[in-house]
Amino acid sequence: MRYTRLGRTGLKVSRLVLGTMNFGPQTDEPESHAIMDAALDAGVNFFDTANVYGWGENKGRTETIIGNWFAQGGDRRDKVVIATKVYGNMALDGTNWPNNDLLSALNIRRAVDASLRRLQTDHIDLYQFHHVDRKTPWEEIWQAMDVLVQQGKVLYVGSSNHAGWNLAQANEAAARRGSLGLVSEQCLYNLAERRAEMEVIPAAQAYGLGVIPWSPLQGGLLGGVLRKEREGGAQRGAAGRSAEALRNSALREQVQAYEDLVAKHGEEPGEVALAWLLTRPGVTGPIVGPRTRGQLDSALRAVELELGEELLTGLDEVFPGPGPSPEAFAW
Repeated sequence: MRYTRLGRTGLKVSRLVLGTMNFGPQTDEPESHAIMDAALDAGVNFFDTANVYGWGENKGRTETIIGNWFAQGGDRRDKVVIATKVYGNMALDGTNWPNNDLLSALNIRRAVDASLRRLQTDHIDLYQFHHVDRKTPWEEIWQAMDVLVQQGKVLYVGSSNHAGWNLAQANEAAARRGSLGLVSEQCLYNLAERRAEMEVIPAAQAYGLGVIPWSPLQGGLLGGVLRKEREGGAQRGAAGRSAEALRNSALREQVQAYEDLVAKHGEEPGEVALAWLLTRPGVTGPIVGPRTRGQLDSALRAVELELGEELLTGLDEVFPGPGPSPEAFAW
């Protein structure tokens, strides 16, 4: 495994991030524990989750599965940089009682204590804002986070799904308080979805935030979906978001060109998509969310994959990025 610093911090994290969103809804607890053991054995030390994972009546279930794994001992907790998130409504009955969500100081205080209980730990290494709260002032948010840092409950603070100007707002407000501010941004970024390159990633780089891409395979679109359709029928082909996207004939042709290019170089589509992200400026590491041990093994191979200039050029031709702003939309 390879490691890097998380943004401008001294924290060393693996270049693959283990995403846990499937733990509970799609992967049972024993298999989830086996995947975490395998990831740790492979040197993956950066695990990502969220308080709402488990979804619906099972919100919090994923954090509980991770907490039960930590409780098995073997230095599991000490070896892992655990990241979780706050923002979503955590009422299990679906009611949105006031202060059950968003980023008020009250909800942050309640949410962090609940996550700590489920995770069976005394601190969260990276506490992330799952989305932008357009109503709560940053001064209030940072006051709450500063208290948690002082109490030792949180070490670093990150964001997710924030625009470039939100990152600037957040870190300028933190600087006025003498706080460290955001150290990472978790955003949608992959070969097929490169809009983050316009403003989010440049802002993250300017403020020293590590970029953590989620959905690196664009919901399976970049994982050899068309080949799987041909080889194994519908059950191994497109499903969910990727199936809907492939109804667009132009995108389908683009994905086919991608798979043909990768095959020409003798590589696997999903591994190339992950390896490409590891070449991008500012990227700490993509989040991989395996449902099985086999999917984890494939992701691990991507870390060692070196992409040649010819392949990189071809990828840009198949999936051209928007270019930096303001030129991308102004000239």
